[in-house]
Amino acid sequence: MAAIRDNWRVILLVVFLLISVFALFSPTLGPDDPGSGGDVAAQSSATNLQYGLELSGGTRIRAPLVGVTAEGVEFGDDDPRVVEQQVAAQIDGAGPTDVIARFGAQRGQGQETTQAQPGSPPSNTVEVTAEGVSTDELAAALDAAGYGFADDSTVREGVTETTRQEVVRILENKINEAGLSGGTVQEVTTAQGDNFVLVEAPNQDASSVRGLVSERGTVVIEAYYAAGGGNYTRETVLQQENFQSIGTAQDGSSGPYVPVTVSEPIAPEFQQSMRDTGLARQGGTRCTYQADATSTEPCLLLVVNGEVTNAFGMSPGLADSLRTGEWAGNPVFQLQTTNVSEAQEVSINLRAGALPAQLDFSEESGGTTSFISPSQGADFRTNSLLTGIIAVLAVSATVFVRYKDVRVAAPMVVTALSEVVILLGFAAGIGYPLDLSVIAGFIAVIGTGVDDLIIIADEVMAEGEINSRRVFQSRFRKAFWVIGAAAATTIIAMSPLAVLSLGDLQGFAIFTILGVLVGVLITRPAYGDILRSLTTIDR
Repeated sequence: MAAIRDNWRVILLVVFLLISVFALFSPTLGPDDPGSGGDVAAQSSATNLQYGLELSGGTRIRAPLVGVTAEGVEFGDDDPRVVEQQVAAQIDGAGPTDVIARFGAQRGQGQETTQAQPGSPPSNTVEVTAEGVSTDELAAALDAAGYGFADDSTVREGVTETTRQEVVRILENKINEAGLSGGTVQEVTTAQGDNFVLVEAPNQDASSVRGLVSERGTVVIEAYYAAGGGNYTRETVLQQENFQSIGTAQDGSSGPYVPVTVSEPIAPEFQQSMRDTGLARQGGTRCTYQADATSTEPCLLLVVNGEVTNAFGMSPGLADSLRTGEWAGNPVFQLQTTNVSEAQEVSINLRAGALPAQLDFSEESGGTTSFISPSQGADFRTNSLLTGIIAVLAVSATVFVRYKDVRVAAPMVVTALSEVVILLGFAAGIGYPLDLSVIAGFIAVIGTGVDDLIIIADEVMAEGEINSRRVFQSRFRKAFWVIGAAAATTIIAMSPLAVLSLGDLQGFAIFTILGVLVGVLITRPAYGDILRSLTTIDR
């Protein structure tokens, strides 16, 4: 027990190393399908590490969002939905889905929130996300609709912070649902104050990624039925928010489909609409919409991004359950599609939601698309590994030349390398994609780690032999105060880079901070215990 008590810091280091090794190599933590969703094959690896596009190849897209925004708009007594409809009616080519009205957003470009800040007046905002709409057109539409606004200076290019955050969230969902392992989405701001959405998708070609993020992803279910006099009408009966759960695309005996469950509050309303429109008639319905839209029994239309992608009737069993009212107790049915890829697209769009604004890929807006080939990514990985090995060898040689004592130098090198193993295990455990900035953070961790260990060794051994544990602890505490102060300054300096959306610098800062924390809390104390055991005369 005494040995455990005296060396618990070393034991803690070993435990963290074992956990990290498990996270790195355990097949249970590996990606389910690292190569799904793209035309470029994923790189096989003996570890669970995921690589960013710089180390694996892939696509990077940086683009602003399409839209114009008016701040300080006077809604009067109108609800935001009414405002959206009224403004959309005044803009050619824009529908209610292209207009976003919000109560009480804080004024100021890039600083909008959904709630007004204390002590500042609320600023209602109206955004138009349709392509080709200018600030003058938005101002004219507000005037025509009877909504006043502060002045022309409050009508600007761009969308609100709230909309940008929503786009980032939805694109993240799309990438996850599409199975793009290691894909990331973030909002970035340039030094000039321009806002962009940055999408990175390793192992994916540019066309597939661009196609995925450019789709707004609106999916609705419409009822198509005869309204009398030989005329047909379309009525929206289900929207994305009406679904309680959406299954993955499946290929059944009757063709590809997506199983869905309607939310319980909506189920009775949908059930009644199926009765009213004739879809739930006895014996079901046979839909011929796509072959002959003017001579068909009632149909359910699957509408993706405003286009009818499939039309289907209703089976006799489902129709009977809707007529009797039993269906509302278990509101499940299938969205049938013509092929599996279409079913996957429907599933992704339903799960992710609809983008409130589209990305502008034009060069005039600053949008860029770049692609790194897998072979180039493999070269980067090889070069990164060589750089790391060279750094370790150089540091090891310096340490051994400096101390000429294996009792001091060997534990120092091993302890420093253990920090890298722990960080790699952390990255593998959370699925953080490694890129060149993260590798740079690892190298920085090795350098700062060894520097701190040298401080410990010099302080402990500077005054001659260590005769007792008390002497060692006194010298070690002096060194640790210096290390703690240096760690604090590093964390403070790196924190802004870690929390701000500054692209590649963020990964560097995050792993540098993590490395410093691991060093101060785990590896430096463990090295102290090892050094005490090897150098103290009276242990």
